[in-house]
Amino acid sequence: MNPLFSQPLSVINAGLASFADNIQHAGGQAVALSWQPPGVGDRQSGLDLAALLAHPRVEAANQVAMERYLSAQPALVDVMSAFEAIPAMRERKLILHSGPPIAWENMCGPVKGAIIGAVLFEGWAADHQAAERLVLSGAIDLSPCHHYDAVGPMAGIISPSMPLWVIENKTNGRRSCSNFNEGLGKVLRFGANNEEVLKRLAWMRDELGPAMKAAVREMGELELKPLMAQALHMGDEVHNRNAAATGLLLKRLFPALLACNLPQDQVQRVVTFITSNDHFFLNLSMAACKAMMDAATGVPFSSMVTVMARNGVNFGIRLSGTGDRWFQAPANPVEGLFFPGYGVDDAAADLGDSAITETAGVGGFAMASSPAIVKFVGGTPADATNNSRRMQLITLGTNPAFTLPALNFAPTAAGIDARKVVDRSILPIINTGIAHKEAGVGQIGAGITTAPMVCFNEALHALAQEVNA
Repeated sequence: MNPLFSQPLSVINAGLASFADNIQHAGGQAVALSWQPPGVGDRQSGLDLAALLAHPRVEAANQVAMERYLSAQPALVDVMSAFEAIPAMRERKLILHSGPPIAWENMCGPVKGAIIGAVLFEGWAADHQAAERLVLSGAIDLSPCHHYDAVGPMAGIISPSMPLWVIENKTNGRRSCSNFNEGLGKVLRFGANNEEVLKRLAWMRDELGPAMKAAVREMGELELKPLMAQALHMGDEVHNRNAAATGLLLKRLFPALLACNLPQDQVQRVVTFITSNDHFFLNLSMAACKAMMDAATGVPFSSMVTVMARNGVNFGIRLSGTGDRWFQAPANPVEGLFFPGYGVDDAAADLGDSAITETAGVGGFAMASSPAIVKFVGGTPADATNNSRRMQLITLGTNPAFTLPALNFAPTAAGIDARKVVDRSILPIINTGIAHKEAGVGQIGAGITTAPMVCFNEALHALAQEVNA
């Protein structure tokens, strides 16, 4: 031992960085290793991780799930009412919401307000009080969009009369749906339900939906992955920035719309509405990502994450290898930029199904392609690039269909592996809008958040039980 202490000291420090600082101050060399215990120190997660890392069943399953995800070819094929597209809505009064399952009494303000608005829109009640009584009576079923192959932003509300984008994965024929984007201001997805909101929803049902249906039929099927890929090269990340993607969609929709011989005043109203909403493509992006992730579902023993969703109270995830089970934890707060007059105390917890974009490897995972997004969600262009690089540490691979110019056209990180999330204590990053906690106030900012680690710890435990059964 004595010769050891007479040699220059060179240390790798795992733990508090100040330990390395003390060694350096004493004249030694020290490298501070950034390390945390798996699962943020949860002992059972460490044991589950040890059982699943390099497990042949899990590795083989992940390869299958990843191949199915990569081979998915989502295409816009139709516009239908939810009553037509979702068979369960023909059997009972059903309203869909975002995120994992949640009881009415536990819902946040924006989701409750949006459900009340949907009840009024459907004509099931005459006023707000009657609508709430109807919900409380159990006469209306409330269920997550994801349970019916659908997604919706923020409150995520889908009711029978609403028009839906219908996306089909041409690889397996499976369909997914999303509602239409209402634009900004007082809108249902933030819980607003006044006369202005209901009038807009009725117009979307009566004029916008039929016009889009006619245009899609005239245009024919539209493949969405190439359009999304092009938008990534034009400064979008197809979650919080969709300006380029909306423009690319309009180039295809408008010539077809003009060929449909619809009344000129209707076409003018439709064009005005769409061109005033840079987020019009968001709902299509979400439905396309839903189709890609649904292709990877149901592979026994796979640790690939296929759903991340939030209901304004809880954050939930699903794994390919654990079927329809949700793994939930309280949603993390969103850190970002607030509109003037608002702050953290005004914000609802993370909300919406739009994290399906990050689940599919775009959105927050593709922020390097969208440096302008930092003006909306906070941070710097370097932060955006670092976020995209960091996500490569928790995924099964990359998606060559989506490339990032700022990273020398490297493909986006894709296929979140719950094992790697727990092992490396790196959480999936999500960029998102911030809703006011009270119904109807609307969006009050935007920022960055992450999925809670508890979700991944619990999911890994369930997977380990199945693998070792």
